[in-house]
Amino acid sequence: MIREDMLARLIAQEVGSGSDLVTLRAIVEEASELGSARTLDRLGLNEAGAKEDLSELRELLRAWRDAKESAWKAVIEWVVRGVLALLLVGIAMRSGVTELLR
Repeated sequence: MIREDMLARLIAQEVGSGSDLVTLRAIVEEASELGSARTLDRLGLNEAGAKEDLSELRELLRAWRDAKESAWKAVIEWVVRGVLALLLVGIAMRSGVTELLR
């Protein structure tokens, strides 16, 4: 069963037994706030500078991905250049350029 469904059923049950819907929604809201605060506390993200830290980490990750992509492009370019150079040397050898150098 999905948690939202369970929560909706519990609220409906309490409303049916005489509880006020507004009060139940407030309880759920407070429980949600408490749960999210606990989660942030356990992750160490409850400090004032946590938002800036996460922004910096995102920027660092983006920079790392860009650098990795650039490095792969450079490696591929050098491999292609090497293959083309070997192909050119092979064509030169077959066409007898080494005979001209003697």
